[in-house]
Amino acid sequence: MLHNRGEVAETTKKKILQIVKDLNYHPNILASTLASKKSALFATLLPEPPSPDGYWTRPVIGVKRRVSELRQYGIQVQPFTFSQTDPKCFVENSRKIIELKPDGVVFAPFFKKESVEFINNLKELDIPFVFIDSEIKDEGQLGYIGQNSYQSGLVSGKLLDLILPEGNILVIHFAKEMDNQNHLVQREKGFYDWYHKNKREIHQLFTTEVPDTSDEKWMDRVAKIIRDKNIKGIFATNSKVFNVGRLIEKHNLFGLKVIGHDLLKENVAYLKKDIVQFLICQRPEEQGYSAIDKIFRYVVQKRNTAAKQYTSIDIVTKENVDYYKEFKKEI
Repeated sequence: MLHNRGEVAETTKKKILQIVKDLNYHPNILASTLASKKSALFATLLPEPPSPDGYWTRPVIGVKRRVSELRQYGIQVQPFTFSQTDPKCFVENSRKIIELKPDGVVFAPFFKKESVEFINNLKELDIPFVFIDSEIKDEGQLGYIGQNSYQSGLVSGKLLDLILPEGNILVIHFAKEMDNQNHLVQREKGFYDWYHKNKREIHQLFTTEVPDTSDEKWMDRVAKIIRDKNIKGIFATNSKVFNVGRLIEKHNLFGLKVIGHDLLKENVAYLKKDIVQFLICQRPEEQGYSAIDKIFRYVVQKRNTAAKQYTSIDIVTKENVDYYKEFKKEI
């Protein structure tokens, strides 16, 4: 009767509806979903971690945890990965997902141009998608799970300003094709805006890119910039701030104030040496977990959740790093 199928007399229907209203009844979504025997296939497209301790191992842990909780629904996830230095690899695997025609997709729009092409293909097939880690605004996404990259840049700017009374600052991108790396661009923009909005002319800001660290000649080039430009502070825009630590040790540049991202094992080692002063962290396991949860609720349960779920912007120092229990075993 509650489904309005017409088998109940009108007077009886009115009485039952009144009782429903009085009791504030709500349908059992779990029971109705299980009864429908609706299962779903989701696909993920995430960067391939360069090592077992790499940042991108952690969203995968979150994905697997949420999928295990939803096993009674028959949810399946087909993972795809791409090289962080190769847009063609992203395109190749995005096309495999299109051929698969999953019920929903979670992916990191790492390369903006290639991501927009992928998005257009998903829209043509009416496949909902969720962004993780970085965001492209107004592209029809079901939602975004991750840090506010611009706000993260503002926080980093304020922190460095607090600990750096004088001297110039170098922003380092350890990445290729920076114009195509949306989240790193936003972090840099937030960082620069902190100094511009607060009229901190005492510091000059410079930016350099390091597309490849396999040849250590980059260290000589960046060390020269540091000395020539009177650099006293460094902001690394992604999780490869350990490369700055290596540079400082090799070229005896101790005393620089350094801020980077993410609790990788290598980064924490330099944090504990006080070569890196702050790490900005964004709970990647939570991102993977929440992204699968969002696509599940939309596809299977037909429910909407908030379009944006920003994760916290954690400020980690050598004094509090050991209290991050999810990393304690590695440290």
